[in-house]
Amino acid sequence: MAPSIRLARAADALQMAQLSRDLIEAGLGWRWTPLRMRHKLRDRASNGLVAVDGPRVVGFALMQYLDERAHLLLLAVAVPARRSGVGRALIEWLEKTALIAGIGSIELEVRARNLGARAFYRALGFAEGVTVPGYYAGIEAGVRMQLDLWSRAPRPLASDEPDQPLWLPPP
Repeated sequence: MAPSIRLARAADALQMAQLSRDLIEAGLGWRWTPLRMRHKLRDRASNGLVAVDGPRVVGFALMQYLDERAHLLLLAVAVPARRSGVGRALIEWLEKTALIAGIGSIELEVRARNLGARAFYRALGFAEGVTVPGYYAGIEAGVRMQLDLWSRAPRPLASDEPDQPLWLPPP
């Protein structure tokens, strides 16, 4: 059975933090501890998602919402669950949520040397921006990436057309 995606709960914070430590923060020190993860999950300007396979969290995403943009803080998928669509499903859920909230873009940073992650985000429509030397704990450069959501949504209907939803998420 494929993993299911749901909103993250405080009880998921430990597994999310462990995935962050092992897959995102390796070699940088552990900043996204279970306590910090729980705190961010309680923040009204943020939301977290988990992909679960039974009781196990096999992937997660954490995003913070600002006025017209969102910042993808963390995204991780356990190695055995990679290339199964989990990461794409998490991003698609966040895109739909951001559009409903009136958010125009999603921004993120990724390790410059993480070519696999950079290719993954580019395949989803993210554009690479500037490289920031020492972004990660002064140790490693980060690449800023951005997805323009408003340019991806279908054009609104003309005002003389019958009342219909302006935009519906893809099936």
